[in-house]
Amino acid sequence: MNLTKILEDLRQERAQIDEAILSLERLAAGSGPRRGRPPAWLKAQKGRGRPAKSKEAPATKSAAGA
Repeated sequence: MNLTKILEDLRQERAQIDEAILSLERLAAGSGPRRGRPPAWLKAQKGRGRPAKSKEAPATKSAAGA
């Protein structure tokens, strides 16, 4: 068994875990409302869904009852 190699690998894993923890902490801390203009990729996605005025009121009595 090469103990120095095992220790080196464990130290590398610990460094990666510390980085992951820091990233998650930053993500959790920054979950408040965002300010400013949304990014372009997010703005491009907003155009999806039902088109405007596609759910208009039903026809009036003149078309339905006459």
